[in-house]
Formats: sequence, structure tokens, C-alpha cells
Amino acid sequence: MTDFPICPECTAQDTYQDGVLYICPHCAHEWSTQTESADSSDAARVVLDSNGNPLVTGDTVILIKDLKLKGSSSTIKKGTKIKGIRIVDGDHEVDCKVDGMAVMLKAEFLKKA
Repeated sequence: MTDFPICPECTAQDTYQDGVLYICPHCAHEWSTQTESADSSDAARVVLDSNGNPLVTGDTVILIKDLKLKGSSSTIKKGTKIKGIRIVDGDHEVDCKVDGMAVMLKAEFLKKA
């Protein structure tokens, strides 16, 4: 059996590898198998919420205004709490799931919880 690192979030020992990520089945935390390159790319990319607080992968955020989803008739309401965000490159910096739907949001519409 291969030894995988413990989860840095919840310290569970039964993590597994999926491609270039380690995944914790308990808290759903994901982190890179290439820790050095991931740390350097995270350090270069600073994403700020609407109040100027830095956001990092895994944070919990709250929506500060109603957002209509493009290509859908759905609206995400102000005050919706979103857990376990991921910081990504591009115009929409935050990748997350809201009510089971995968969405990408701009950090300017979020505040850190």
C-alpha cells in the first residue's frame, strides 16, 4: 500500500491521489502533489474579496449581492454562504459549487466569512 500524506485540514489519514491532487474523503480538501510549485503559484496570485481581504483555496465566503447566472434562469441570492472555494486563473477568480451547480464567480461579489 502506498503512503499518502495526512490531510492538512482535518488530519485524516485515509487520503487518496487523483491525478495531480491529493483528496481527503472526510472534508473534501484537495491539494497538489507538487507542493513546491503549488505554493509558488499561490504566492504570485493574490485574490482579494470586496473588503480587501485575501482569499485562498478552501475559504468560506458570502455573496454580497444577487447574481443572475448566465445561460440559466437561476439567481444566486445575496447572503448565500459558499464553502470550499478554489482560486483559479482568469476573469472569474473563484470556482465553487452553489446548490449542487458548479459556478465561477468574481471575487468582487464575495466577502470572506
